[in-house]
Amino acid sequence: MYVPKTLSVFLCCLFCIHASASSDSVAPLMIFVEGGSFGMGSNTGEQNEKPVHTVKLNSFYIGKYEVAQGLWQYVMRTNPSFFNDCDECPVEEATPEMVNEFLIELNKLTGKHYRLPTEAEWEYACMGGKKTKGYRYSGSDSLFAVGWVRDNAEEKTHIVGQKQPNELGIYDMSGNVWELCSDWWNPNYYKESKPENPCNNKNAIFRVVRGGSWRSGEERCYNKARNRNVYDHHKQNCGFRLVLDAN
Repeated sequence: MYVPKTLSVFLCCLFCIHASASSDSVAPLMIFVEGGSFGMGSNTGEQNEKPVHTVKLNSFYIGKYEVAQGLWQYVMRTNPSFFNDCDECPVEEATPEMVNEFLIELNKLTGKHYRLPTEAEWEYACMGGKKTKGYRYSGSDSLFAVGWVRDNAEEKTHIVGQKQPNELGIYDMSGNVWELCSDWWNPNYYKESKPENPCNNKNAIFRVVRGGSWRSGEERCYNKARNRNVYDHHKQNCGFRLVLDAN
C-alpha cells in the first residue's frame, strides 16, 4: 500500500501538472474501463435497487481516486471542505452546482471534457467492469479492506488511495465519501431506464450519490446500494469522481 509522505509527491500521483507558456493544464489520473453489458441493480436489496436489468455501456475513463482537495484548490483557488486540513483527502461540502463550476474550470485548463459518471457507469466501474470477481464491495468481500466507513474511519474522511483497489485499480469506491453521479434521483428509474448508456436527465429534487461514506454502515457501501442528495445541500460526507469518454 502506497502512503504519500509529502503533499507535493502525492499530488504528482493524483494529477500531472504541465507548465506551458500560456497556462497550466491539469491531467487527473484516469483508469480505462472497457465497455460491455452487466446486470445493474439487485433483486434482494432495497426497493429502489430493483429489478436487476441488463445495461450496455460504451468504454470510458474514470478517476483512479475521488477528486482530492489539492486538485480542487489548484483549479478553484478555494476549498469548501469541512475536513480542510488534508489536501490529499477527498473534497466534500461541494454542492452539485459547485461541482459543475469546477468541471467548467477544469475543462478550460485541460481542453478536455471531464464530467460526472452516470449512475450506470459508476456501478459498472465499482464492480470491476469486465474484470469483476463478483465482490460485494468494490474490490473485496471485506469492507474494511477497501473502505473507510463508520466502524473504522474515526468520524472523518481519509487520504485517498490508502485502501485496497478494486479489480480495475480504482480506489475508494466503497466508503470515504458518497460520490455524486450525473443522474437525477428516481427510486423507480430502474423499471423504465433505457438499456444502453442510461442516464436519468429528468430534473428532480435530489441527485444520485453512490458508494457510502465514512459515516456509513455496510448496507450503504455495497456495490448496488443507491442514495440521494438534495441538490443544494452541503454535506461533509459527499464528494465526486471524474469521467472522460473514451472516444
